[in-house]
Amino acid sequence: MKDKKAITVKTLSKSNVWDLQENDIFRLLETVEKDAELKENMRHYTDIIKTAFDMEEIKVDKPEIIKKYEDRGFKVAQIGKPEDGRPKLAIKKRPILRVTDLTYENIRHISAAKLIEVLERNFGGGWESLSQSIQDIIESGFDISTTTLPKDRLHKAGGLYEKKVSDGFEVLEIPKGLWVEAIFAKEKPEAVATPVYLADEDSEKDEDDSEDSDNAEGEDEDVDDDNFKQDDDDDDTFDDEKLTEESYRTTYETSPDELNLEAEDISEDEDY
Repeated sequence: MKDKKAITVKTLSKSNVWDLQENDIFRLLETVEKDAELKENMRHYTDIIKTAFDMEEIKVDKPEIIKKYEDRGFKVAQIGKPEDGRPKLAIKKRPILRVTDLTYENIRHISAAKLIEVLERNFGGGWESLSQSIQDIIESGFDISTTTLPKDRLHKAGGLYEKKVSDGFEVLEIPKGLWVEAIFAKEKPEAVATPVYLADEDSEKDEDDSEDSDNAEGEDEDVDDDNFKQDDDDDDTFDDEKLTEESYRTTYETSPDELNLEAEDISEDEDY
């Protein structure tokens, strides 16, 4: 994460504001209050702050009122001079508790362990139960992989689970009858953590440029369909050696009870 000490009023953004705590916000607002030029843009700064913090003016400055705010987790302080009639401010950082709290701005400011807590608190249907937009947000900051295996094979020595954990992945296990879905999460390096919506835009632009170039240079060229093949797709031969644990991954549209019935039909002597 970025060093919050480097964040100033002028560098404040909807992303780095998540690096700050309540006392940092009070200091930034005090800086704005003392600078006439910055003060003209106070609304802009408070709009940014409100993406990560709850802010309320305390219009009735009484000890019992302030105590109620503090009991709710708010920090209270005076910005500016009391004689100017400015009310005290109550500020509290917004917690990230549910998957719907995740955004492109804050996803890089939580750990993989925290992400697993959020996922565990919010669903029991597995990775595919999340909306595509939430999946895109999570994958903009984390490497995500899943596998669904019979529960007696998930923790097999030397298997996928053990390899992922040893590679630094956090894991969430979701029971599905006699099967278990494992969701693995690991923070992406800062350099490659590009928001999906930005990556998609770049990809579309590249495709458009490529199509324009092809149309300009090769409009009159004929394509030999017989020679236009991908060798990798020609071989449909089944290879037993390719049947690894990752081959078990699938998306279930059935309920856990139906999974139980399907799993019970498997012979105990059958080699998975």
